[in-house]
Amino acid sequence: MNWSSVKIALLLAPLFAGCATHVDKAPPSLLIPDAWRNSVGPASAIEAGWWRAFNDADLNRLVEQGLRNNPDVLIARSRVEQYRAQLRATQGDNFPTLDVGVNATRARTLSAATGLPGDHTVFQGLMQSTYEVDIWGSRSNSIEAGRASVEAQRAAAAAAELTVASSVASGYLTLVALDEQLRVTRETLSTRENALQLAQRQYETGYTSRLEWMQSASELQTAKAQIPPLLHQINAQENALSILVGMNPRQIARTTQFDRITPQQLPAVLPSQLMQRRPDILQAQRQLLAADHSLAASQANLLPSLNLTASGTLQSATLNQLLENPFRLWSIGGSVLAPLLNREALTAQVDIAMSSRNQALYGFEKVVRNAFSEVNTDLDAITRTREQIAELEKQQQIAQETLRIARNRYQSGYASYLDELDAQRTLFSTQLTLVQVKNSLLLAQVDLYRALGGGWGETQ
Repeated sequence: MNWSSVKIALLLAPLFAGCATHVDKAPPSLLIPDAWRNSVGPASAIEAGWWRAFNDADLNRLVEQGLRNNPDVLIARSRVEQYRAQLRATQGDNFPTLDVGVNATRARTLSAATGLPGDHTVFQGLMQSTYEVDIWGSRSNSIEAGRASVEAQRAAAAAAELTVASSVASGYLTLVALDEQLRVTRETLSTRENALQLAQRQYETGYTSRLEWMQSASELQTAKAQIPPLLHQINAQENALSILVGMNPRQIARTTQFDRITPQQLPAVLPSQLMQRRPDILQAQRQLLAADHSLAASQANLLPSLNLTASGTLQSATLNQLLENPFRLWSIGGSVLAPLLNREALTAQVDIAMSSRNQALYGFEKVVRNAFSEVNTDLDAITRTREQIAELEKQQQIAQETLRIARNRYQSGYASYLDELDAQRTLFSTQLTLVQVKNSLLLAQVDLYRALGGGWGETQ
């Protein structure tokens, strides 16, 4: 090999490297907090199957089915394979090209000596190889950018799985909470039917006026009117869950004991570990790394390139001699090429790569800040919702006792039916609110698992 070409390239490098681009590299500005905003924090470790903490076999089955069949998860996994194939294609460009060919020619020519025509066959073999020396690291940076892109897509697939798992868990818990609201409404409806019968008997015996009978009937109809919307919400929730787990709309098997689904102890993750657990953060980080390598590859394209070529040919009248004989003609050479007329286009590509890198940096910082905001918001929601549930449970006890006293006073003739109606309304409203707030607490916990990255542990 003639090393003079390499020397020429090294001499020309400072000349071409001096061309500056127009886009400045943005510096990082992200400050990682060393503690959560709230003093109350998580206390136990995250596990990959975090949804199993609810101890519900139907929920576990639905989440696993969603991770197998959800279209978004399947698309994300297929995209990983696409980027792997693109990486293999980029790695293939790092090897020399080798072209081999054989030509066969049958021709009739006139003899210069005799002037008579003659037929002859010529077999010709050709082998040619070219290789561009990666002096400035253009191809190596492109390969590293491809590797980082594959890792980013793997993280995107993990993010899709985490989103599906949390969406299935939230949808399932909401469905069970709707069932509980329906149960409370039907129990209230049964109580009001008994109250209506009592009011009717007292009216027929002349003990009360027709107004109290009509008020009791009105409250009964109010409870009945709330059942159809609940049934519709349950049907819509079942349809949404069916699509989410890759099934046609159908009935969803689920537990009937909402009171046994209790909020679990919060998972423990330090802010520094959050960077490793959230797949969307890892995706943004790998995209930034890929953008850095793509920028380096674009900058390397501004520098001269060194190409090596080697070729060999042979020619014979018979094919077997063509295969047996070595190459009769061969050549080895090298060339140094520097961009001149298209330099502005290459400089623009560097500017584009720099802008893409800056966008990746801003996107990474945005994802990290949003992650900390989501965790702090979910922690506060869990704390405040627990406090609200404690107050509602006290209110429910008071409302139950108030209803008991009002009913006894009404039946004894010491109070009007309006007192019992007000007590019924208060208890019914409190019971429904308690179910909804408990569901909000469970959903906040599911969202906290999602915000912390779910099962995205250091070993994965």
